[in-house]
Amino acid sequence: MAIEVIPGWMAQLEEEDVAFIKRFVLASGSLKQIAGEYSVTYPTVRLRLDRLIQKIELGEREDEDPYVALIKRLAVNDKLDFDTAKILIHEYKKRRADGAANG
Repeated sequence: MAIEVIPGWMAQLEEEDVAFIKRFVLASGSLKQIAGEYSVTYPTVRLRLDRLIQKIELGEREDEDPYVALIKRLAVNDKLDFDTAKILIHEYKKRRADGAANG
């Protein structure tokens, strides 16, 4: 049976992420084998897998504020550093709370 609807978390992944997942599955989850295939170190593959896990977790949080989700996605994709992301999210939530209290 073919998948007729792609899950939201998967639709948000980049092509290279999907290719990594395919290789990971075909390697029976062996990070050592994946490291050899990509000609990188085990810790590099582990870091990539950890980031992929974060992307999937973010993709499953449908109830999260879209702005916060965007900031988190940018941080996970190395488009924004984590410290800056935390500051932006904190300030955004603070302003929303202040607006709700005054509104």
